[in-house]
Amino acid sequence: MNWREEYRNKCMDADQALEAVCSGDRVWLNSGCGLPEPLVDALVAQAFRLRDVEIVHEITLGPAAYARPEYEGIFRHNGLFLGGNVREAVAAGRADYTPIFLSEIEDLITSGAMPLDVALIQVSPPDERGFVSLGTAVDCNMTAARCARTVIAEVNERMPRTHGETFIHVSRLSSIVETSRPLLELESEPFTETHRRIGENVASLVPDGATLQMGIGAIPDAVLACLEDKRNLGIHTEMCSNGVIPLMESGVMNGACNKLHPGKQVLSFVIGRQPLFDYVNDNPCFEFRPIRYTNDLLVVAQNDRMVAINSALQVDITGQVCADSLGTNPYSGFGGQLDFIRGAARSKGGVPIIALPSTARHGAVSRIVPVLDPGAGVVTTRADVHYVVTEYGIAYLHGKTLRERAEALIAIADPRFRDELEDFAVRSHYMERKMAELVDA
Repeated sequence: MNWREEYRNKCMDADQALEAVCSGDRVWLNSGCGLPEPLVDALVAQAFRLRDVEIVHEITLGPAAYARPEYEGIFRHNGLFLGGNVREAVAAGRADYTPIFLSEIEDLITSGAMPLDVALIQVSPPDERGFVSLGTAVDCNMTAARCARTVIAEVNERMPRTHGETFIHVSRLSSIVETSRPLLELESEPFTETHRRIGENVASLVPDGATLQMGIGAIPDAVLACLEDKRNLGIHTEMCSNGVIPLMESGVMNGACNKLHPGKQVLSFVIGRQPLFDYVNDNPCFEFRPIRYTNDLLVVAQNDRMVAINSALQVDITGQVCADSLGTNPYSGFGGQLDFIRGAARSKGGVPIIALPSTARHGAVSRIVPVLDPGAGVVTTRADVHYVVTEYGIAYLHGKTLRERAEALIAIADPRFRDELEDFAVRSHYMERKMAELVDA
C-alpha cells in the first residue's frame, strides 16, 4: 500500500476519530494557533461516555470548553503553561497547573514520567512524499506525536507548511480529519506610550548583530518597532509574532550574525494573525525546532550577542522576579524565561533583560514592590537578573549589593511609589535615608 492509499484509508469525520479516546486516557493538545479545534469540539461532544480524561497542553487559544464546571470529573485540565481560557478553572481547583520549564516538558514525555495515550494535532496537507508539517507550532507537539499511542490529526488545507524539524509521515498518523478553515488568531494588545518608552529603553541595549528572544504582547511589539535603525539582527526564540515581519522585509532582521544557524530565524512556534501564517509558509528563512532545542540554555548561549527580552508581573527591590502567578493564583507559567535569561548571560556580549511597566491596574499599584505578594512564585532569581527595564529607565543589578539594587530599582519605579519603596528599604536596612532628607530632619 502506498502512502496515498494509507492516507485515504485513515480519513474519517471528527466524531469517529475521537472514539479512540477512552476513560482514564491522557490526551495531548496541539498548542497555540495550531489547536485542532474541530477535534477538541468532537472530544467535548463525547463527554457523556468518558470519565477521568486528563487534557495536557501548553498555552492554547479558543474557549477550552473542557475546563468548564459541567465537565468536572469527565475532563481534568493539566496546564504546563496557562492562558486566559483556563486560569479560572485552575483558580477554582477543578484544573491543575504544573510549574515546569518549557525546555523540560519533552523529557517528561519521552522518559515515561508523563506518558501520552492520545495526541490531537493540526498539520498541513501532505507533500508528494507523504509528509505533513506541524506548521505554526512544533514546540512539544513533534515529541507528543512521536510518543503517543494514538495520533489523531486535523489536516487543515490552510495550515502553513514550515521548514525545519516540522515533518511527520502519514504512516505515523492513526486517523485523519480533513478540514479547510482559518487558524485561530491572537490579536495583539495595541502598545501605549508607556510601552513605547519601555521599547525605546530596551532597544538602547540591543547591539547591531544581536540575536533576539522575545515573547508576545505589547512590550515585545513595542521593542520590535524601535529596532528599525539596527543592523543584521536575528532571532533564536521559543516564539514570535507579527512584529518580526516589517524588520525582516526591511532587511534589518536577516539572521546574518546568527552563529548557530546563519541566515535563519530559529523558533519553535508562532502566535499571531493570518499575515504571519502566510509569511512563514514555505519560507526557508524560518527554522522551526522542538522547544527542547530552542530553549536549551547551552544552545542559546552559543549565539553571540544574545538578547533575551522577558517580562514580569512583579519585581521586588532585591531583584526577585515573579512572572507566573498573582499571589497564590497561577497566571501563566515558567515558560522559557529562565532558560533564555541564563543562556543570554552566558553568551558572548549577551544581554538578559526583564522588561515591565512600572505599574498595574491603571497605575493603582506598583510592579516594583518591597516584597512579592504572599504566595507569589519566583521564576527568575535575583542572582540571575541583569537588566530590569521600565518606562522610567534601566536598572543594572548583576553583581550589585542589596543597597545598590534597591537604589537602582527605586529609580525606575513610578515616582508616586518611590517614597514608600525607599521607606521599606531603609527599615529593612537595605539602604540608608537620602542625605538631603537627613539634613532636613
